Amino acid sequence: MKPAVDVVYRDLDASSALNSIIHKKFAKLSRYSDQITRSRVVLDTPHSHKHKGKQYRASIELSVKGTPVTITHDDSSIHLAVRDAFSIAERKLKNITGKRVAGRHKTAAPQVDTQTDSEIDVENAFDDNLESEFSEH
Repeated sequence: MKPAVDVVYRDLDASSALNSIIHKKFAKLSRYSDQITRSRVVLDTPHSHKHKGKQYRASIELSVKGTPVTITHDDSSIHLAVRDAFSIAERKLKNITGKRVAGRHKTAAPQVDTQTDSEIDVENAFDDNLESEFSEH
C-alpha cells in the first residue's frame, strides 16, 4: 500500500492543480522504492529578498525504512521549486535504493584454483618444456 502524501501550505493559498502535480510526482517516486513509509510536502514563502524577489520553498520529507530523506529547494516560482525538489528526491531515492540493492546482492569473490607445491610436478614440467623447445629447433 502506498502512503498518502501530506501537502502543507504555509503562507500560500492551497491549489488543487499543485496538489495534483505533487501526487503525480510522488507516484513516480514510489516506483523507485516500495520502502517509503511516510511522505510530506511543505510549500511556503520563507523570506522576502530585496534583490532576488519573492522566493518559494518546496520541502519534501520522506521516510524510507531506516533512512529519513529531506529535500529543500528554493525558486522564484512555486512550480519550479516543486519540480526541482522532486527531481532531487528522485536522484536521492535511486541512490539510496541502489546502495541497498548492491549491499543485498554482493557476490562472493571468485574462487581461484590453487595448487599446493606437493601437487605440482615441477621437475617433469620443466623437462617437458625443454624437450619441446629443443625439438622445434
